[in-house]
Amino acid sequence: MIDAGSTGSRIHVYKFNNCGPSPELEDEKFEQTAKKEGKGGSGLSSYDGDAEAAAKSLDVLMDVALKNVPPEYQGCTPVAVKATAGLRKLGKEKSDNTLAAVRHRLETVYPFPVVSAERNGVEVMPGEMEGVYAWITVNYLLGHIGGPDKNPTAAVLDLGGGSTQIIFEPTFPDTPRGGLPTKLADGDHKYVLDFASQEFNLYQHSYLGYGLMEARNNLHATLLDSLHKSNEGAHSSDYLKAPITNPCIAPGMSREVEVFMPAGHELGKSVTVNMTGPAEAAPTQCRYWVEKSLHKDDECAIAPCAFRGVHQPPFEQTFAREAVYLLSYFYDRTVDLGMPESFTLRELQDLANRVCAGETAWDVFAPVPKATEELKGRPEWCLDLNFMYGLLRSGYGMPIDREVRIAKKIKGRELGWCLGAR
Repeated sequence: MIDAGSTGSRIHVYKFNNCGPSPELEDEKFEQTAKKEGKGGSGLSSYDGDAEAAAKSLDVLMDVALKNVPPEYQGCTPVAVKATAGLRKLGKEKSDNTLAAVRHRLETVYPFPVVSAERNGVEVMPGEMEGVYAWITVNYLLGHIGGPDKNPTAAVLDLGGGSTQIIFEPTFPDTPRGGLPTKLADGDHKYVLDFASQEFNLYQHSYLGYGLMEARNNLHATLLDSLHKSNEGAHSSDYLKAPITNPCIAPGMSREVEVFMPAGHELGKSVTVNMTGPAEAAPTQCRYWVEKSLHKDDECAIAPCAFRGVHQPPFEQTFAREAVYLLSYFYDRTVDLGMPESFTLRELQDLANRVCAGETAWDVFAPVPKATEELKGRPEWCLDLNFMYGLLRSGYGMPIDREVRIAKKIKGRELGWCLGAR
């Protein structure tokens, strides 16, 4: 299974024992292309429609399959490629051409059968399935699904580069109380999963444009739009040539940023500016801009809503005690600063405050290998942590003392959506 993400591509080579009532994972080999941040990443979308180059970028991953699948099994070991948020944003024509080139190369260069088009073997995966498959992966590895008994399941929140997903199995009272219904409202957010003869009524939503790289741009664009409106009447954009104070950049740090503006904006498609940190730490002001970029005030058709007018059952009332797993960039941005495998949102807020305070407050990170070096080289750390906190606390409505877990692996197996998609 190849995960063609917005910041890079990854391959998982799985070996299953299919003799039991549900498949048992025996082994997994994992590799990824060089991971770069921002618009120039190594994912299929980074080739901007150069379909042949995009297809060839997967060769290094297919070499992993050739080395790990015995030759006598290669002809009956299927391969599938599923692209996520990055390729969705390229548009249908470029996306279709890229996927066609990928399929052609896999079918003509390699011995593995490619999963048929009817079974969506090479596709841009619907956002909701990204969340569903990640939920299956986590709960399968935890032993919460696939067994004879139905156990409480874990929520899964995945933060990629271009999109973010939330999926959990809410519980409701037997009779209505406190305005809480007795079942999950119908709509696109509802996904009924039949897995190993058990039925799960899941809440899920995928927010395209709210992965970590896009979230940075959203915040920068929101700040610039406000600045532009405050300079209304100024027919030139000379004020953008001076450094722009951004409370989500730590004091003493700066970054030249190309900001992509909303379609039709007076500043044009994009504008390059120098974002610089304030004289003193301003994490509260950073969270203000995070919340502005979440558009919490959008019209809510089916109440209650999380953000962007998207319905979500109240997390505190419908998922009060079960485990919450945070994947991908949630993991990367916190484990590198020495956070344990479980912590509360309050502790995440404290971490963001310390990072946003700048280098004078970073002595606490000295024992963590390379943490200070990372912080000095990445002015966006303050923004990233505040966005993650704002997404969980303000966006999804989690209590500030709710404990969450970060994970990259469970029982030695890589997390994400790939295993669930098999």
